[in-house]
Amino acid sequence: MNHSQSSEDILLRENKDGAVYLTLNRPDKFNTLSDALLTALQRELEAIAADPAVRCVVIGGNGRGFCAGHDLREMRANPDQAYYQALFRRCSRVMQSVVALPVPVIAKVQGMATAAGCQLVASCDLAIAGQSASFAVSGINVGLFCSTPAVALSRSVSPKRAFDMLVTGEFIDAETAVAWGLLSAVTEDDDLDAAVDDKVAQILSKSPAAVRFGKAMFHPQRQMALADAYDFAGDVMAENMMSPDAGEGIDAFLGKRQPVWEQPGK
Repeated sequence: MNHSQSSEDILLRENKDGAVYLTLNRPDKFNTLSDALLTALQRELEAIAADPAVRCVVIGGNGRGFCAGHDLREMRANPDQAYYQALFRRCSRVMQSVVALPVPVIAKVQGMATAAGCQLVASCDLAIAGQSASFAVSGINVGLFCSTPAVALSRSVSPKRAFDMLVTGEFIDAETAVAWGLLSAVTEDDDLDAAVDDKVAQILSKSPAAVRFGKAMFHPQRQMALADAYDFAGDVMAENMMSPDAGEGIDAFLGKRQPVWEQPGK
């Protein structure tokens, strides 16, 4: 295990057995996404995307909350439309970088995830939260409709539920969030670390190549027409079948033994 920190420790990184744990570290500000934190996140996501040894990513937050969205104080200090356009483009790029990462990304949520923080949860492939976590896109309460969070939210929950959250700003609890599809699992608060680590271990036990094939296929096909999606998925699956891991996995299954996967980046 090794540790590295960046941008005055506002984003922490821990590498552990092929998994990368990124921790938003502005606990006194509920981990709001300042300019500096967005920059640090983008830099780490680009580094992870280029590293074949990384097999899974976990994004969490220090302190009592996961992420309370954009830094409103910083935004009010820059009352300029061009600044806001650039800010929302940068945040949107971070969210799209999460989706585009070649490996699964898990949101580990404790406490509150609001506005762009809820957007970050919705952008991750999997999301596990403690029982006391809560979720809202609450910009409407300060006169700002959460338009960019709406993009990710409306791709995780049904349009009517997403719009209800966006137009009322009301919080939903973790049980509701898992029922609506924003979360993949909810656990007791004290069990959150263990639940996330268990999910990471499950992913790390699978073929690294197969997981990457799957991540590269899953999101693009959702935007395609049915026939196009099947054509695309069939091509990916045929390519996957030609990988050494698929041959090894099938031979191991037929031979009633455990497969030995290729380990990239070593």
